[in-house]
Amino acid sequence: MRLVRITTLYPSYLARFYAQRPGLAGASFAEQKVAFDFDASGSADFWSHALAPLGYQGTELILNAEPMQRAWARENGFADPAGVPLDQIAIEQVRRFRPEVLWFDDSDERVLAAIRSAVPSIRLALGWTGSAVPRSTHWRHLDLVLSCAPESVEYLRAQGVPAEHLHHSFDPRINERLAAREKLYPLSFIGQLIRTSQFHLQREELLLALAKVTEIAIFSSSARLGRFNNFKAWLSVWIHHSFNILKRVGIDRDWLARLPQVGWIAEEEETPPSFIVHPALRPFLKPDVYGLEMFQVLRDSKIALNIHADSSPRYASNMRLFEITGVGGCMVADWKENFAELFVPDQEVVLYRSPQECLEKVRWLCENPAERERIAAAGQQRTLSCHTFAHRAVELDGIIRRFIAGKRGSR
Repeated sequence: MRLVRITTLYPSYLARFYAQRPGLAGASFAEQKVAFDFDASGSADFWSHALAPLGYQGTELILNAEPMQRAWARENGFADPAGVPLDQIAIEQVRRFRPEVLWFDDSDERVLAAIRSAVPSIRLALGWTGSAVPRSTHWRHLDLVLSCAPESVEYLRAQGVPAEHLHHSFDPRINERLAAREKLYPLSFIGQLIRTSQFHLQREELLLALAKVTEIAIFSSSARLGRFNNFKAWLSVWIHHSFNILKRVGIDRDWLARLPQVGWIAEEEETPPSFIVHPALRPFLKPDVYGLEMFQVLRDSKIALNIHADSSPRYASNMRLFEITGVGGCMVADWKENFAELFVPDQEVVLYRSPQECLEKVRWLCENPAERERIAAAGQQRTLSCHTFAHRAVELDGIIRRFIAGKRGSR
């Protein structure tokens, strides 16, 4: 079975990746892909590696890794490899690979539709979403959507979109690439701080409570946002209030939404945040980390926080569950009703139901390093024995074969 997985990576990560590797942008496609796979950002080659023993021939394409994609175009006979649109390169890559399964981990409907039209070998097109389901119509070009979040599966099915649950997982090869050294951070958190509902308002509340009383290192892209971003946030609030006044006096919202640059604010129901980053958290912010750098921070932390997005009110589902425990970190996470299906609470991971309980448990772990290390070791053992990509590959293979058989039977 041939499977191609298509994804994108954060532009800030891509810029840093190439800046840290002088000359790599001019190397061959194969050399660049080896470097990306080794750095372990996103899912790297985790799925193709895990599926290979099950009879799959897989590959991954990063749509927005421009130097790597243009290297492929140069090596594969494109007349203008420097000028051809990146989506055309990706379409040709998929066409030549002739996959039976397309895993499209993006929301660009135009690219997805073009691939499905140009590649008749595709028997099953998969999509992916986390707990915050994007507003998109690209779902209609997919046969099935996978999600780590049961809440998203329920939502998509209610919208008539076929969906299945599949947890995130961990690739044990990562541990071979990390440095073994003394712990640098008493308490760390890695993640975004988006100050709107369905994202990270509860996360911000917890971090603010912890920052008042303990030392915490917060690795976030928010560290790169300065005063100009806060000015734009304040301006968005002012425009939102102004639009609400105009709507109350009879101005049509659709007309306001068509205004250039600011029209999107007219469609927002809630008031935008007045600050991009809460001022009280700024002293604790550190630059965002990805790939092996992120895994190293988790390994270098005595305690690593896991705080789900607001869009995951019931179920534990994010990547940090297995990233923290996989590298041997002591994870302190927000309680969810399915945690006992994944880990033994307070033996393999530590759970809290409120900011106060979180603080109490963090203090206890700091005062009891032997117990902290025991919990970390037990959590790692659980992940390595139950939650690796090899385990999930068996589940994914079952889903793929079941849905392909279903499509065949419905003809």
